Amino acid sequence: MIKLHNQSQTERTAEPVEPRPKEASNTYLLSADSEQTPVLSIVMPTLNEEQGVGECITKAKEALAEMEVYGEIILSDSSSDRTPEIGRAEGAIVVKPDRRGYGYAYEYGIERARGKFIAMADADTTYDFTELPKLFAPVATGEADIVLGSRFAGRIEPGAMPWLHKRIGNPFLTWFLNFFYKAGVSDAHSGFRVFTKRAYDRLNLRSSGMEFASEMVMAAGAMGLKIEEVPITYHPRKGEAKLESFHDGWRHVKFMLTNAPNYLFAVPALGFSALGLMMMFGSLLSFGGDGGTLSTYTAVAGSMLTILGFQTGSLALFSSVALAPIREPRDPVSMYIRANFSLERGTAAGLVLYILGASYLSLELINWPLTRTSAPEPAAAVLLAATAVVLGGQTVFSSFFLSMLRGEQNRLTEPTFLRDRAETPYVSSED
Repeated sequence: MIKLHNQSQTERTAEPVEPRPKEASNTYLLSADSEQTPVLSIVMPTLNEEQGVGECITKAKEALAEMEVYGEIILSDSSSDRTPEIGRAEGAIVVKPDRRGYGYAYEYGIERARGKFIAMADADTTYDFTELPKLFAPVATGEADIVLGSRFAGRIEPGAMPWLHKRIGNPFLTWFLNFFYKAGVSDAHSGFRVFTKRAYDRLNLRSSGMEFASEMVMAAGAMGLKIEEVPITYHPRKGEAKLESFHDGWRHVKFMLTNAPNYLFAVPALGFSALGLMMMFGSLLSFGGDGGTLSTYTAVAGSMLTILGFQTGSLALFSSVALAPIREPRDPVSMYIRANFSLERGTAAGLVLYILGASYLSLELINWPLTRTSAPEPAAAVLLAATAVVLGGQTVFSSFFLSMLRGEQNRLTEPTFLRDRAETPYVSSED
């Protein structure tokens, strides 16, 4: 369930809040040794953010005071500048991840968060933490499990986002994610979010790099969690930008594809196989040709497409069993095979296909010298039989391999990575 939260309605229902002095804003910020448990934990990954981190922490404290919610601010820091010193001086809790990675920084910080609710955003002033209350409200009232701050539904200030990111990169990646994972969001890669700790634990996120943001929305969409979006303003950043447009964009695309075997493998497989079989049988029946050279070329192309389709479809099955992707294949063929597959059935089907093809080829070889023709005829039929032989052999060997992955062949030698599917990580890109 995804909807755009009505900002004006939130503002109408919220009680007017008098401006608070700095001392009052510090009242609701808890230290690491506080005996009081924070309600909200604000996590910021920092990598040399000394120019903007102080402003972000100040605004975050103002937001806590406005909401009258006790919270903590956690900097998951890997800086070599004054960022951690500034953070501690402003009352933040500074933790140092034991390895690099944008996603890992969040994971490390959130694991140490004590709040029932989590807010996340960058510490480079691109996100205005004084807008935190309108993101927090739907989660606090139980209307949503996750709230995203949508830059595209709100306002992007001049110079805040490069034209390439604004017009092509972010819209394309968001469309890509919505198409594959049915998320229905307008800004899938916004870094300003609020969610419940319970929802975060259910997502079991594993990405250590920039695709952490994509994985959260992908997994939430696949699990059917309630997601809302709130319009926000996106500001120019302070400090050096760390994004690499094409590299990071490709990492997001790669991550989305490798966690959706249905679209990466199964759909192309069905297309290749259907087109290949149509071409082969059409050539056999002389559709679109006279049975001569054109028909033979059509049969060759059809054979290649059919074999390619089979190979690609096998990868969909293998990956869905071995890798536990976020979006498992849901096409009818994959679902039927997963539900009804056994080594014996797969092997039997492969042998039948192999024997039929091999029998026809054998008869053609025997008949050739007897009829004294220059070549076996018709060529399309020979190619069809040869394709059946190849696919039959592949089906037998693929059945054994799939059986090994599923642990059906020998439970005593079951691979470790299949003993506990819950511990199998999603396919993730390198740091």
